[in-house]
Amino acid sequence: MKSYFNLDENIIHVNHAAVAPWPVQTVEAVKQFAEENGHRGSQRYGAWLQHEAALRDKLATLINAPSADDIALLKNTSEGLSIIAYGLAWQAGDEIIIADEEFPSNRIVWESLASQGVKVIQVNLSGSGSPEQALVDAFSDKTRLLSISAVQYASGLKMDLITLGQACQQHGVLYCVDAIQQIGALNFNSQAIQADFVVADGHKWMLGPEGLALFYCRSSLRAELKLQQYGWHMLEDLSDFNKMDNWQPASTARRFECGSPNMLCIHALAASIELLLEVGMAQVEQRVLDNVQYLIRGLSALPAAQVHSPTDRARHGGIFTFSLIGHDNAALYEWLVNKGVICALRGAGIRFSPHFHNTQAQLDQLISWITDYSQS
Repeated sequence: MKSYFNLDENIIHVNHAAVAPWPVQTVEAVKQFAEENGHRGSQRYGAWLQHEAALRDKLATLINAPSADDIALLKNTSEGLSIIAYGLAWQAGDEIIIADEEFPSNRIVWESLASQGVKVIQVNLSGSGSPEQALVDAFSDKTRLLSISAVQYASGLKMDLITLGQACQQHGVLYCVDAIQQIGALNFNSQAIQADFVVADGHKWMLGPEGLALFYCRSSLRAELKLQQYGWHMLEDLSDFNKMDNWQPASTARRFECGSPNMLCIHALAASIELLLEVGMAQVEQRVLDNVQYLIRGLSALPAAQVHSPTDRARHGGIFTFSLIGHDNAALYEWLVNKGVICALRGAGIRFSPHFHNTQAQLDQLISWITDYSQS
């Protein structure tokens, strides 16, 4: 496979579920943008705006949104979730369903609505039935919204988003998907899952920088979200600063962007998304799933290894979490870090999150090191 990265040969980067490395073409895009700023300033700002529009197009393609008009460029996932939480008109007694495994961002924002009489119900996903059925069983006539991560950040459990979307449609429940652990690793189809809202940072599986996230809002719901932030960039007509007496928010998702765009991150993320589309998400997904399956097989052969992630290919994304019986997780993590392994201490153990560019040789090295450690 063509080398799209120029990572130091002394490290093994399997931490894409946290912060990803940048591809070569992303690094070059940032360099070129910086050089242009240094030599020509904002002389070509019109071209930068075209670049911004192109990124919206690429993101719409990546998640199969009906239009680039449905995509807002925000600072992070938390901002997108907050726009939803504080944009919807809640009634005392409304209920929000989430999973008990959620990353804090997809829990705290909903719990902050308690002062409005909104109740958050956390559903245990590890029962005897399917996690989707557990979530749907928690629906009541007071349920207003389901907010779920496409892939749980610690366990790596991949949700059946189509089934959940169908249930939300049947019960009249709004459907919010935190897709930060899926978009860029696996195919994601916002229309097939019937999502009302999709949020995801670009710095994980999309291989971009921190500071820029996509926010998808179904077009029919845009006007229902009360705006909380105001500024020149969210106006329908932002071209004439002297004629804004009768201003109106943009009819597109740009209405959620109050101020100046993050042009540096836009150039970077556009390059990374271009790479994913060039490789093709079908191939990316196959490689990601193959890599996780390879780790599952390799480490499952160790008597001391405990695999905490789903082993069914249909139930995991790019996240693989394990521990070693009789060994301290924190000590093992530090040992791996000292070996040059970039990973994470999450959930019940050590989390590896390899992307499509990780090689079998790297995975073999990981398995070998962990084997040696388990026998020490």
